[in-house]
Amino acid sequence: MGRCGIAWGPCGIKAVAFPEASDEKTLRHSEKRAGEVELAEAPPETIVRVCEDIVALLQGEKRDLSYAELDLENITSFDRNLYALTLEIKPGETKTYGELARALGDVAYSQRVGQSLGRNPFPIIVPCHRVVGADGKLTGFSAPGGVESKLRLLKIEGAIGPDLFD
Repeated sequence: MGRCGIAWGPCGIKAVAFPEASDEKTLRHSEKRAGEVELAEAPPETIVRVCEDIVALLQGEKRDLSYAELDLENITSFDRNLYALTLEIKPGETKTYGELARALGDVAYSQRVGQSLGRNPFPIIVPCHRVVGADGKLTGFSAPGGVESKLRLLKIEGAIGPDLFD
């Protein structure tokens, strides 16, 4: 997929950015989500482990990133609860927006679930790509590459089988 970005601070990971057209754009995307960031020569061991697991996941290995410490300081309670539920979706599995909305108390929250996942500052770690429409349709993915990136990730993880073009 390319070079991703990860921003962290003393309270954990602040943001993860999918690859953009250039490293500079990826850095700017990280700053939008995490505030001003500095490039680090040697990240802490906890960040190295997360990075290694992200790389392995993108190479098709089933990795559970729910252990990663996330900085939730500026995250609303609704988003925190949703992200906790989303973290429970394992590689190779999917859930619908409606299922998550029901788990949060009301299927009417489906649109709100989509909006929250659209601003998810921790994609891949909080696996918003594993959330699909009611009929399994791949909708709503705000990362670079849009739904095509979502499809690619779900294929890598084994949630969707190959098609004629693979």
